[in-house]
Amino acid sequence: MGQRRDSRMGRNRSARWGGLVAGLLCASLGSAQRGAELDVQHYRIQLALDPPAHTLAATAEVRFRVVDGGSRYVTFQLHNDAKLSQVTDEQGQSVEFTRSYEDYTVRLVFPEPLRAGESRTLRFTYTASFSGREESPVPGVTFAALDQDWGYLMYPARWFPVRGYTTDQFTAEYEVTVPDGFKVIGSGSAKQQSQGGKQLYQFVYDRPSFPGSLAYVRSEGVRVSAEGFTIAVYFRAERSGLAEAYGAELGRVMAFLSQLYGSPPHQELTLVETGGNSPGGYAAPGLIFLSSSSIRQPIHTRLLVNQAARQWWGLLVAPETRSHLWLVNGPARYSEILWVEQQEGPTPAAEIVRSNYIEALTVDEVPLAQSGRLEDYSPEFWAATAGKGVAILHMLRWVIGEDSFKAVLRAVPEQFSWKTLSTEAFRDLVEKLSGKDLRTFFIQWFESSGAPEFDIQYTVYRTPKGFRVMGKIVQDLDTFRMPLELEIQTEGSPERKVIEVVGPSTDFVVDTFGKPVKVVIDPDNRVLRYDEKVRVLVAIRRGEQFAEIGEFLQALKEYQKALDVNRYSSLAHYRIGEVFFLQRNYQAAANEFREALNGDLEPKWTEVWSHINLGKIFDITGQRERAVNEYNLALRTKDNTAGALEVAAKYLQQPYQREEGDRGP
Repeated sequence: MGQRRDSRMGRNRSARWGGLVAGLLCASLGSAQRGAELDVQHYRIQLALDPPAHTLAATAEVRFRVVDGGSRYVTFQLHNDAKLSQVTDEQGQSVEFTRSYEDYTVRLVFPEPLRAGESRTLRFTYTASFSGREESPVPGVTFAALDQDWGYLMYPARWFPVRGYTTDQFTAEYEVTVPDGFKVIGSGSAKQQSQGGKQLYQFVYDRPSFPGSLAYVRSEGVRVSAEGFTIAVYFRAERSGLAEAYGAELGRVMAFLSQLYGSPPHQELTLVETGGNSPGGYAAPGLIFLSSSSIRQPIHTRLLVNQAARQWWGLLVAPETRSHLWLVNGPARYSEILWVEQQEGPTPAAEIVRSNYIEALTVDEVPLAQSGRLEDYSPEFWAATAGKGVAILHMLRWVIGEDSFKAVLRAVPEQFSWKTLSTEAFRDLVEKLSGKDLRTFFIQWFESSGAPEFDIQYTVYRTPKGFRVMGKIVQDLDTFRMPLELEIQTEGSPERKVIEVVGPSTDFVVDTFGKPVKVVIDPDNRVLRYDEKVRVLVAIRRGEQFAEIGEFLQALKEYQKALDVNRYSSLAHYRIGEVFFLQRNYQAAANEFREALNGDLEPKWTEVWSHINLGKIFDITGQRERAVNEYNLALRTKDNTAGALEVAAKYLQQPYQREEGDRGP
């Protein structure tokens, strides 16, 4: 999903963590300010869209039950560009309200305290203008845009009054009026009728989920039947030629996921194109939104897998609170791994797992149990809820075994359909299906922060039947408890044994037939842990996260941390060269790309792209002969990572011209 952010996201990482700590300390105060706790149950929204004017006019009736009463105050979130004219109650009486534009909230004041257990209905009347350039509740990511020929209103935009964002499921009915010539797309059963030069679309979604997203288009779209699914695809003219292929691929993906998770909530789905600043993908009940930049050849199948998996994880089963969002983002991303494992084999899948482990370790200071306070769509949010979510699921898969893991993946959607799921309930289900006590596993990986770094000390003895390895595994977390596999590499076949590691030091004894040569800890890299190479990659990934939001000084500090551990890291030197290139400090950039070429060349693509970037620098500085030499050296690597060979060949034909934000992989 897209992670573009504006200047509001440009504050440094320490400030973000400071805000998190402050939020934790002030939780009780915040609860009092928010007022009564509610369970939103149903929306009835009447919506008139005016595409040429980029505007909407709406009335939204919200029915809710009071969970925790005693307060006169209630808050909802609503987009700042929604001009709220009136809020009334069941009797049509006006309800006093104030707005906080800092956190997109509307605070309502009732004349009398609300009583726990009572049901109430509020009616919000408002207008809004969405050109797609407004400041979003998720900074830098556009979730609402109304254009002359197409438009979309996605739930995260808070284009209607939202309570319990991503956690409070609801049913909904919409009446949407558009001019003739437009088609409206939404979740649930649909009806259409002409009404005086306009079209009225009615949608009803009668199961508790998040049916809060709509789109409109001018085209009739393309309908594709694939693998027992019917896919409607609405791409704009430039990408309409890809509609059939994307529909067929989504059918394949849904068939695969149905084998894992059981019957899907919807046999008919719709793919809708959004805009450039929208997230790469976003899922609503029966709908998948794809940004224009995500629709390309070859098909971005992993993105389709991730978004399609959310029909089960997130829409059929919702997290109880935002601190349990790893149960949505983790399975969605792990679905990509399972797809790659089936289509390409275990080695490419293992590479994706490792990448997620590195991402997860960029936020090891904060327990996953507190991840609900992380900024939505921020690098930290994805690292915790998706990266560490993948790590938990992958480790759990090994701990409980393949059969039990598959049973869990299928049982969760079956047992929690149209309900919420907590980590505690998930753990209870896993324990029931696997027969294992997993308290310490979830204490370590959900409730605690940090990850171990293992060291091993051992001695080899000869025995009458072969050899004995006696030693101890040392790590730095007092509360750690986890099975760990050892591989004893011998002069013959290697032998493996699982050791239960408990606390800072664990003794072990392994008997082998062949003479031991080396003992390897966790040979398949199943456990989320540090070692020297991982520390380098984590520092580089943190630097990349800072570079993505333009915090180049912080990025350089993180890259330097990687070089402090491994001064020959080609990737660290390459990333530093990228930063200097973006800053137009070409001499410093050239120095770093040279250092990358003289380093460990890990990953291998740093070689071809360092040559290309040196060629660009020489073109910029008027040294065409030297540039041509670098492009030829790039071609000789025969490494086409990210289309490198095509890029090198292009600049051999014509000199590189400086472009804003140009960078390699």
